[in-house]
Amino acid sequence: MPTVLRWNGYRIFFYSADGDEPPHVHVVRGDCEAKIWLSDCAVAINLGFAPRDLGTIVRKIRERRPALLEAWNDYFADRC
Repeated sequence: MPTVLRWNGYRIFFYSADGDEPPHVHVVRGDCEAKIWLSDCAVAINLGFAPRDLGTIVRKIRERRPALLEAWNDYFADRC
């Protein structure tokens, strides 16, 4: 599971088996996890993050979206 960003205690990554899905990242911190679609930075799944934290996460994902999409495409290019 490649980690693509660490920031403020958050780890942003994708699972190696996720290549069949549209581009997205998983975000974990403590016991909480969220899945964010990179197409529109929408929250697909939220397991425990408070709304305020989720807003912060989405803003960071939106800010770093080009680099995250590049990492996704680079990683999964050889796996299709």
